[in-house]
Amino acid sequence: MLHKEVQQFIVEQSDQAIDINKLILKGSPFTDIAIRELAQQISGRLRIKHKLPSWYGRKNIYYPPTLHLEQTSSEITAFYKSQLVSGDTLIDITGGFGIDDYFFAKRMKHVIHCEINASLSKIASYNFETMDIANIQTVDGDGLEVLNTFTKVDWIYIDPSRRHDSKGKVFFLEDCLPNVPENIDSFFERSTNVLIKTSPLLDLKTGINALKYVKEIHIIAVKNEVKELLWVLEKEFEGHTIVKTINFSRNHTHSQSEAQTKKLKRDHIFNKNLDIFKAQFENAQRFNFILKEEALQSPKLGIPKSFLYEPNAAILKSGGFLSVGHHHALEKLHLHSHLYTSNKREDFPGRIFEIIAILPFQKKIIAKAGFHKANVTIRNFPESVSKLRKKLKIKEGGDNYLFFTTDVNNKKIVIHCKKAI
Repeated sequence: MLHKEVQQFIVEQSDQAIDINKLILKGSPFTDIAIRELAQQISGRLRIKHKLPSWYGRKNIYYPPTLHLEQTSSEITAFYKSQLVSGDTLIDITGGFGIDDYFFAKRMKHVIHCEINASLSKIASYNFETMDIANIQTVDGDGLEVLNTFTKVDWIYIDPSRRHDSKGKVFFLEDCLPNVPENIDSFFERSTNVLIKTSPLLDLKTGINALKYVKEIHIIAVKNEVKELLWVLEKEFEGHTIVKTINFSRNHTHSQSEAQTKKLKRDHIFNKNLDIFKAQFENAQRFNFILKEEALQSPKLGIPKSFLYEPNAAILKSGGFLSVGHHHALEKLHLHSHLYTSNKREDFPGRIFEIIAILPFQKKIIAKAGFHKANVTIRNFPESVSKLRKKLKIKEGGDNYLFFTTDVNNKKIVIHCKKAI
């Protein structure tokens, strides 16, 4: 599989975005390699093109089955996680394909990658060796058992599997493997710091109740889609939990061609990508708040004014609806609408619109306004977008934005906007 001719074939086919099914029907051009093996490698390289672009440009990477690639972090989220840790030793008890450990190794002196799946462990070990990463030790075995062989480590990292043999796909921490709440005391016997990655569907209060000493919760969104929740636990922590949200406006799309890869050493490639990651961090939308203080905020409500603000997905997930309005000195249209307004434009972690008109939710009035094409959003509104489009005969797209919502007087309204420049 790693012979030059085979690798060249994999690169050529994936660069052409070949149809995998058609490829399988053609059969393997190599007598000693099954077409299914080739298809897995080509499919794997195609899948990581945008998720792991700097790996896409490398030669001789071996890809595991699709499920493992779907579960792995993207480069930008892995880089973000790496900025949360420091010290000598980190043990990852759920190593997987190894993307997170690749970035942890840039921050830690020694990283232990544990993977219970022997085949996946072997693949990760091979890839780390191919990339000349000397400070990652791969261990084929149960991460919990490996952890018990250590007296102390600086960090424990866990990405519990959300696929349970008997329950299917799960989201509660108690149902994931390993069961983090069940082992939390054991973790703190060996480390002061624990970092946990969970499904974006996990409720924050549910997670806090299941864990101990939650110092920070990080909510990471990419292109306004929440990808990961990160839980930073610190032994004996007694302060208030801080929620940190970040929304990266676009994916890391840079990738090295094979020719470029030949010319650049490994560290040069990483440093070049590092500059891109840093630029993304600078351009990202951020908002932090103390979780306990959210419930203490008094909402300032008001009617729509000159500008309309819609929080990004990370903030919507965080539940910091009162905190974000208070921080940016904005008025909320309704306690449950999660839309904000002001006369003067403010910087805001989300979408910003200039209000053109406010209409009552009446079919005749909306029809008279002539919205044949518009972008439709509902917030605290009883009808779905698809039902509204059908009823009002509004096609998707264009420069007009219509927000169907409920105002401070509990009236159903339509806010006609355009994107603020």
